[in-house]
Amino acid sequence: MSPSSPLAFLTGKTAFIIVVIILIGGAFWVGRSGGYTAGYAQAQADAKALQEESTRKATEEAAKSANPFQAVNPLEGVEANPFEKVKKVLNPFEN
Repeated sequence: MSPSSPLAFLTGKTAFIIVVIILIGGAFWVGRSGGYTAGYAQAQADAKALQEESTRKATEEAAKSANPFQAVNPLEGVEANPFEKVKKVLNPFEN
């Protein structure tokens, strides 16, 4: 049985299997190249956003610690003269 043409062995099931393998390989290659590129771009965008956010937070913290006007007053709520209040309580003649 000698083939009459170089592609004579590609008949029936063999040709179908080869076409299916080529289609699966092509789909895999297209999916991997597109998916990998999109995933890599997304990962870069996420990393850049995370760096910008951490830089912004570090800048705000540095500005708060360097600004004396945003510091908490340790004497807030302390009365200047606590004896004034006692004097009012103990003196029944003063209204």
